[in-house]
Amino acid sequence: MSWLCPTELDRNRLLDANERVRTIRRIGTGGVGVALVLAAPWLGWWTLALLALSAVNFAVVERRIHSSPRPELVSAAGVLVTIGLLAGGIAYSGGPRSPMLAWLVLPAAMVAARFRPQVLIASLALTSAVILTVTFGVHPAWTLADPVPVIATLALLVGVAAVVWALEGAELQHRDEVILDHLTGLLNRRALLPRFNEIAQQAKVSGQPVCLVLVDLDHFKEVNDWHGHDRGDAVLQAVAQEMRSQLRSFELIYRLGGEEFLIVLPGIDLETGEVLAERLRASVQAAQPAGLTATISLGVSSAAGDQVDYDSLFRAADGALYEAKRGGRNRVVAVRLAPAAEPPHAAAAPVGAVGAVSAPAGP
Repeated sequence: MSWLCPTELDRNRLLDANERVRTIRRIGTGGVGVALVLAAPWLGWWTLALLALSAVNFAVVERRIHSSPRPELVSAAGVLVTIGLLAGGIAYSGGPRSPMLAWLVLPAAMVAARFRPQVLIASLALTSAVILTVTFGVHPAWTLADPVPVIATLALLVGVAAVVWALEGAELQHRDEVILDHLTGLLNRRALLPRFNEIAQQAKVSGQPVCLVLVDLDHFKEVNDWHGHDRGDAVLQAVAQEMRSQLRSFELIYRLGGEEFLIVLPGIDLETGEVLAERLRASVQAAQPAGLTATISLGVSSAAGDQVDYDSLFRAADGALYEAKRGGRNRVVAVRLAPAAEPPHAAAAPVGAVGAVSAPAGP
């Protein structure tokens, strides 16, 4: 992750916002394009070059944002390019007297629709500095003689950003209620498939592996029966927190429901995924979540490149988890997906030593 999107939730918000504002952004870009064409006889035909560069920038962002492993950087780069193009056009067309000055508000609105408040504040500071640079820096005498356009643009900048953020904040609150598991704070099943599809697309392009780890809390019904549901909830929260603390920022964990969790590991092969799964198993057992002895069973599967498919990987991980539970629980079993050309009954084959018992059976 990065400062722009420090959590998977922030990245999901970015990608979701990009989908929701795509049509609005196209209409806005089209409106600016029409304005540039109509104003060309007065501003100069160089504005059509500005329009062409803006269109290229828009197309590059749209093409790369879902295939890039760092979509927040793609989005931020697109915003910076837009600011640069507008700043150059304003400086060339009169600085403080440019009719394009107010258009610098548009990139800040895009940031408000996609990023968290800290990023919005940084973009407002940057855009304000750019406004002052293309006015005071280009024609200080003109700016001092009539500072009203600069003041009005700065006020419009803050106002539009505040309105967009307020609307987006309400939308994000509703969306968080949909994709977040409120007991554990993890992303839920609704957030899983859209993100996995992006990871699968990246794997197809790069040929890199993707690993799934399916996790189930052993004998959880007994916890609820013997200690009550409140204690059971506390155990789930503690187990989720313990597993999350063992994962890196790009290693994604979801609560599927009940006592079942799924971990998605982009760029991780089967052997490395099994090592990670064993680390999770040992850490949960040692942590004694909510003051109770608790263990987990884990099934691991992995595929690479064109073989990365959610249904196939999940079925393989689920079969491995079943083997782990049948073998006594509190252990890790891994399976390797066979090549697609093999018959369906050979789609997921045990790895052998890789899927060996990792720990003695739990209680």
